[in-house]
Amino acid sequence: MVYDDLVARLNDRGYTNWLKASRCLVIVKDALHPFINGRMRDFHGGLLELGPRLRSPCASSCQPRGNQLVRVCAGCSQWQREILKHQRWPTTTINWDNCSPPSWRTNHWELAKAYMPRGQGKVKADKFDASALLNLINHCDCFSFVEPKPVMEMIKSRNKLMHSSQFNVSDEWMRNFRTTLNNFVKLFSQVTDMTTAQYQIIQMLTVDLSIRVSGWDQRDCAYAAEIPLPSEDMQETSVELISQWEAELLEESLTGLLHAAAAEDDTVTMEAEQLVRLRDFLQANPDLAERFPAELQALTALQARGEAY
Repeated sequence: MVYDDLVARLNDRGYTNWLKASRCLVIVKDALHPFINGRMRDFHGGLLELGPRLRSPCASSCQPRGNQLVRVCAGCSQWQREILKHQRWPTTTINWDNCSPPSWRTNHWELAKAYMPRGQGKVKADKFDASALLNLINHCDCFSFVEPKPVMEMIKSRNKLMHSSQFNVSDEWMRNFRTTLNNFVKLFSQVTDMTTAQYQIIQMLTVDLSIRVSGWDQRDCAYAAEIPLPSEDMQETSVELISQWEAELLEESLTGLLHAAAAEDDTVTMEAEQLVRLRDFLQANPDLAERFPAELQALTALQARGEAY
């Protein structure tokens, strides 16, 4: 496989900044998942002890209508009240359309989905992205011990990255992002997986992908000399692996951008200029246009629909 297009992108400083920062979010997500799984399982178990109604099966195959949950059985109604009771920020919207109410009794991740952004309804527990987990921490009070400000800053950074139609962030933004990451990681210093993640984040932020596509030994920050080199089996990062990272990150970002653009069937949610930039980015990179044909077609259709208004 020829990687000429990828190598050209990796010589764009703004793009490699985007790629590395986005990859750091994946590292954070992977480190948080086991911890959050345990907390939500305990939280769910505690709710089940509150009364027999919460332990009773759904009596009516209850399902949300859009983002509304009305006319549900007594058991699901009790679960609904508990979910609302445990919001950290009572004025925020609960995304009922993420949920399958009959599964609240048996699956702690179905309970968690109520506190996540929209679009999580069919997502399996091991596929939640950083946004889903960060918003869960921010909105469910079983994480009330976590200081909210660093979490909110991480959510803002994630949204900037995933909603960037140009997949490009500046060096100044990256410096601020390093601070945001550091503050967030400190919140979870007691989480074993986060210690490993912290080292992986340092590696990712300091590797210069634009110089060495296949190596970790080129660093691009002032404190890099103080960081020990990775073990020998980690020093070679293949272009295939970088390409895989890129594909996964772009797929997540494109899915989010297209979902936002099509929300409520209203193209105003994303300006026409952004749609054009996003389409042009894919068309300017033949390998990406080939990899994401459906997304490119959707962008073209959205742009055409916007021009019709």
